[in-house]
Amino acid sequence: MANCAIVGINWGDEGKGRMVDLLTQDYDVVVRYQGGGNAGHTVVNEFGKFALHLLPSGIFRKNVVNVMGNGVALDCENLWTEIEDVRAKGVEISPKNFRISTRASLLLPWHRELDALEEARLKDKKYGSTKQGIAPFYSDKYQKKTIMAGELLYPDALEAHVADLLEWKNLTLTGVYGARPYTIKGIMDWLNTYGGAIKPFLCDTTTFFEQARQEGKSILFEAQLGALRDLDYGIYPYTTSSNTLAAYAPVGAGIPSVRLDEVVGVVKAYSTCVGEGPFTAEWFGEEAEELRKAGAEYGAKTGRPRRVGPIDLVATRYGVRMQGATNIALTKLDVLSYMERIPVCTKYVVEGEETGDFPFPTALEQAKPVIEYVPGWQCDISGARRWEDLPQAARDYVEYVEREIGCRIGYVSVGPARDEIVIR
Repeated sequence: MANCAIVGINWGDEGKGRMVDLLTQDYDVVVRYQGGGNAGHTVVNEFGKFALHLLPSGIFRKNVVNVMGNGVALDCENLWTEIEDVRAKGVEISPKNFRISTRASLLLPWHRELDALEEARLKDKKYGSTKQGIAPFYSDKYQKKTIMAGELLYPDALEAHVADLLEWKNLTLTGVYGARPYTIKGIMDWLNTYGGAIKPFLCDTTTFFEQARQEGKSILFEAQLGALRDLDYGIYPYTTSSNTLAAYAPVGAGIPSVRLDEVVGVVKAYSTCVGEGPFTAEWFGEEAEELRKAGAEYGAKTGRPRRVGPIDLVATRYGVRMQGATNIALTKLDVLSYMERIPVCTKYVVEGEETGDFPFPTALEQAKPVIEYVPGWQCDISGARRWEDLPQAARDYVEYVEREIGCRIGYVSVGPARDEIVIR
């Protein structure tokens, strides 16, 4: 059984969705293994343009089973809304091609409210949350104070569990934040409406994956965000609240005994970042706005402008190492076509010394970029489908990045559509 993880190398928003949509043609199963609805994977195909927040990006491929693993923050309301939106564009979603792990925990309305309340309390020290409830959810999960999706199948036990959690959660809402308490009726109504809607998709995914393993099925693991947002190895505390690394994929999917055969790391041809935290090579002013407009860099979930800058080789090398990447997909190379010279962040200056190593988060706050330039190509490359179709300067740029990050670039994206890709 061939198994591959598609992961982000940097801060997220690298283009993982378009790569999952492309590569799923070679796989039987696609599984989301961590994260929640706080980021979007943009996919462009024959059905239209989509920003998927919870559904796996393989949902558009016939004969592919898509799975939400136990490591996902499962927001029933947002998931059901997304299912209905995607179905409305002619995409089939049924228990035949979409399964949800009974061991996934439910992200409840109070998680979203607590997220917003805490960001408001932090004021100018906020983490840049999308207010989708991710941090409060994972905090509760590790305190063993969440509801597992499988509990929806046991209504009597479910209500008793909700009542216990409600008593505890209202202490925080009312006592710490001065917010209104939730009622058992309100939460049960929400669970009956949205939890009831997703019940047909619930599945013992450990049994499903074991059968898939025995049948020699191939599995594609889809990550959310990037290595620099990983809870343990990212730019803490400006990270997400789950592990975004490929090493976690089998655990978060429900098949911890399986090994990965390949890790495709996705890197954008320049740098982007949504949210707060250190972003060493960041651009500002007109230069930043020109790049932002050229790449349509606005958050898929929030719509807010992404922070932008040149490709950061220091951060990318670190991300490649943390992800254990065996192959790289370089996306949005076409966006750089307007530049006469392509800027590259080659090193950082930390405490007065140049370094090619990614610093500890505390030191990262003061790091300064060392910028070098390579020649641009200044022509439209969106029609390229073979390596030889790219101008020499574009090929030189790809090969330069490849050498510097120490990992082969096997895919070069020259546009958002499924076929706008050069496979080396």
